[in-house]
Formats: sequence, C-alpha cells, structure tokens
Amino acid sequence: MTDDPAPDPSAARRPTMVDVARAAGVSLKTVSRVANNVPTVSPALVERVHRAMHELGFQRNNAAAHLRSGRASATIGLIILDLANPFYSTIAAAAAEVAQRHHTQLITASSGRDPARERELALDLCERRVDGLIIVPTGDDQSYLRPEIDRGTPVVFVDRPPTGLDGDTVLIDNRDGAREAVRQLLVEGHRDIGVVTDALNTYTMAERVAGATEELLAAGADPDAHRIEVGTDDPATAGAAVAGMLDAPDPPSAIFCGNNRILTGAIEELLRRRSGVRLAGFDDFEFAHLLPYPMTVVGYDTRALGRLSAELVFQRGHDSTRALTKYVVATYLVRRGVDPGLPHEREPRVG
Repeated sequence: MTDDPAPDPSAARRPTMVDVARAAGVSLKTVSRVANNVPTVSPALVERVHRAMHELGFQRNNAAAHLRSGRASATIGLIILDLANPFYSTIAAAAAEVAQRHHTQLITASSGRDPARERELALDLCERRVDGLIIVPTGDDQSYLRPEIDRGTPVVFVDRPPTGLDGDTVLIDNRDGAREAVRQLLVEGHRDIGVVTDALNTYTMAERVAGATEELLAAGADPDAHRIEVGTDDPATAGAAVAGMLDAPDPPSAIFCGNNRILTGAIEELLRRRSGVRLAGFDDFEFAHLLPYPMTVVGYDTRALGRLSAELVFQRGHDSTRALTKYVVATYLVRRGVDPGLPHEREPRVG
C-alpha cells in the first residue's frame, strides 16, 4: 500500500488574473481591460484572453464593476483594531461618508489586535464578495490577501503599512510628529526626557520612538542616558512606568508619551503626585483641552485617514492597474490642558 500523494495547495485555489495573463501570454493590464470590456483591446487578444479564462475556469470578481457602476448593493469592508476607540470610530465615520457618496455600504469589524482574527475577517468579507477592503493591519503578515488582490478586490491599508505585500496605504507622519514634540521640549531647555511607549513591534510605536530618539541624538543627548519604557498598553501600566521614572535617583524633567492612552495614564500619575513634570504626547483627543494638566500633543486630521483610504478603494476599483499610492497625513503640535498651578518637581536643565 502506497501513501497518497500530498495535495497541491495551488490546485484548490481560484485562478487569478495573474494566472490568466501568464496562460494567455499577455500583460495583466490587458487581462484587466478584457475583463472590464474595454473596447480598445484587439479582437485577437480578447479571444486569447477569453480562451485562457475558460481553460483555467477563471471567474471574474465583480468588485470593480460594482464600484464603477455605483450600484446600491455595493459594499466595502473596514477592519479596525478596536471599535470602542474614538480614533478608529472617526476613521470609520469618514470612510462611511465617502462610501455613501458612491452609493456603497460600509461594513465595519474589529480584529481586536489579533492577527488570526484579522485574517479570518478579511477572507470572510472577500468570500462574501465585498467590493473592496480597508484594513488597519495587525500582526506581521498580510500576504494572505495577495490572491484576493490578484482577483481584482481593491485593498487599502490605513494607519500601518502591510507586511508581505505592497498595497495602497494611508499613514500618519509618526516619525516627524514625534521629532517635533521632542524638539519643542528641547527648545524649552529640557535635556532629561523620558519616553513611555507601547510595544515596539507595531509600526506606529516603532516610528514614534525612532523619531523621538533621532531628535534627542541630534541635540547631543547621551544615548546611554535615554530612559525608554516599552510595553505600556493602557493607562494603568503607563502610570506605573511614569512612577518608576519619577522615583529614580535622577528623574526626568519632561516625558514624551507614545499615544493618548499612555498620556492619560501619565496625567493620572502626575496629578496624584501633584507633580509639575513637563508632558508631551502623540494623538490629540476630545476633551484634551479640559484636562487639569498642561501638555503638548501631536495632532493630525484623523478624518483624512478614513476619507483618503475610502477614496483609494474606489480609485483602485476604477483602475486595477494604476500605480500604488501612499498618502502620508501631516502632523502638527497643539497645546492642551489647563494649568492647575502645580509646582515644578524639577526645573529644566539647560545645556
């Protein structure tokens, strides 16, 4: 008795336009034009492409056709990390407005920062024949989407770039925003600056810490003296990290926080201590101007992230062969909070 041969993983997958192009000996753009009934393709090439489609059993994904026609039944999916986070709900609201203008419905789901859940949701939405996808990537591999993209499903990545494939992306200028915030602290005379951040295996945090570190080094700060607390993912752990910094023999006179949740935890700890440590952080947020602690925050147009990503989905649906697009949303500094008149625990050290 002999063992059955191992199944060919490619045998069960649906053929893509790339497969058709290879079988017909034409470019991917030609296959796309034939699939979309563009009249400028010669009859001979049309026949060759149709023959390859028939032989491979290729079935056209109707996503792009739906997006172009503006049919009321068209849908696009949005996969975010946390439905309860105002950052992501703002992105969803802006994307929904763009979809509505195109007579398209937006389906929103949350991956919960779980890469397996992201993959499950994305492939399920593709199986349901959504006409496009917007994804905030989590994990370190989005290559599973390559077959869906090859079949013609427009996919756009927002807030973080994909890993394992190239795609249309809409990002925040994380690195420059962090540099500007730290530069402001340096201009004010602070040299002992602590950095509190989430895990560095996420693109946004890695970019923000890189920007902060680059600015400190450019100012001549001692790289061995950098105090960077990593892995604070909620206000409680952020407060504990700040407490550890301030209890050190030589505490910082200023602290830069990697996001608004960390910033919130830092404020709670500083208010508990009645400390006047200078504070800066990434992400402006609602009611930040009312908090009883002065701070500088890195702001940006969150709605632009949702609007641009949704517009890119429709642009890709109209032309699947267009060059990949990368938008980077600019940042700016803004003062928030109200000074409660707390004494400065440590004055800036100049020089």
